[in-house]
Amino acid sequence: MDTQQIINLLLGIGLSVTGWFARELWAAVQNLKDNLYQLREEIAKDYMPKEDFYSFKNELFTTLRRIEDKLEKKEDK
Repeated sequence: MDTQQIINLLLGIGLSVTGWFARELWAAVQNLKDNLYQLREEIAKDYMPKEDFYSFKNELFTTLRRIEDKLEKKEDK
């Protein structure tokens, strides 16, 4: 074997390994993207929408104000 064949063989092996590694990385990135999309869907199902939270907050503060008013009117402080 002359040096050119050895260099060609080493380059072929090196490029093959690099190609395999790049393919594995691509597959991992695609898998992560799929998992991210699934996570976004699950989070949207589990958490309360903003509008519901704001209405709940308003109801809570209204109730707290009523309690505070009743405590202010109470005579035996």
